[in-house]
Amino acid sequence: MENTGVRINKFLSEAGVCSRREADRQIEAGNVTIDGVVAETGSKVMPGQTVCFHGKIITKEEEMILLAFHKPVGIVCTAEKREKNNVIDYLNYPKRIYPIGRLDKDSEGLLLLTNNGEIVNKMMRSGNMHEKEYIVTVNKPVTDSFLRGLAGGVPLVELNTTTRKCRVEKVGKKQFKIILTQGLNRQIRRMCEYFGYRVEKLVRVRIMNIELADLEVGKYREVTEEEYKKLQSLIKNSSNETVKLGMHKKTANPKDTKERIYKVVRKIDSEKQV
Repeated sequence: MENTGVRINKFLSEAGVCSRREADRQIEAGNVTIDGVVAETGSKVMPGQTVCFHGKIITKEEEMILLAFHKPVGIVCTAEKREKNNVIDYLNYPKRIYPIGRLDKDSEGLLLLTNNGEIVNKMMRSGNMHEKEYIVTVNKPVTDSFLRGLAGGVPLVELNTTTRKCRVEKVGKKQFKIILTQGLNRQIRRMCEYFGYRVEKLVRVRIMNIELADLEVGKYREVTEEEYKKLQSLIKNSSNETVKLGMHKKTANPKDTKERIYKVVRKIDSEKQV
């Protein structure tokens, strides 16, 4: 931390407490103090000062955690522990982490978790155009006209927007692959409903360069050093600041299984579900 101090929202984000946007909301609500004084938007934290969030002293973590998790259907992507079946309680990870973006309760697949708010912003901001890939099973045969409609942009009146053009490919009689660069609320389900289709199964298989591969449902692993280096190159020119990641050699699993662990990527609770 420089002698000129660090803005309080950035301090909280880098400490893995929450995103800058959420930090601003918490500051406005009076839930953050600096040396016992309620912080204000724009307040700076100077070396040696004590920051408290909801009465708990906050210290910066030296290394970032980044995990790849195969979220099961029924688990809610939130760090709010009062939410039943939340992902944090499910993982029971020994350190504070939060999800990067969301995957709706009825969907399964790849979810990244971390303790660093900066990488969350870089990866999840819609304007950065980062890819997320899904395999979708629907209730009736996939037609060429349906695929063309999905790819060309779908008007979603309820969200007052039209989806971005995207890549779509048929992979089975009732199954297709879709690659999005945005994350509107239940976007794929809404897109399919527009054309009279109902999603029966939705699995996210990739976020940028990180793939779900053969990771079993309900288990997690550490993102590898090679994966992280590639991820760094992909987010290098994205909005927000670059972050450093401490890689880990040991392996673990939420339920003591053999899957390799990495350390996690945190969540923006305001990020919309897909």
